[in-house]
Amino acid sequence: MRTRGAAATGMQPEARYVCDSCGEEIEIPIDLAAGSRQEYVEDCPVCCNANVVHVTIDDDGVPTVWAEAEQDRS
Repeated sequence: MRTRGAAATGMQPEARYVCDSCGEEIEIPIDLAAGSRQEYVEDCPVCCNANVVHVTIDDDGVPTVWAEAEQDRS
């Protein structure tokens, strides 16, 4: 999902992904200093299942985030 970039809001950007296990939409802060392509594991705060979260940040600072269940990766 895309959200407004940090420059547009004057704050740390946030984005949302949908948990692959329970279908809940999860909002996360985006660390622009971590680079334009990020990948990390985060437990869903609703169902506690692990998701691999993927973040890409375009040239305007706008993040796109998606996730997949960690157990689906091989």
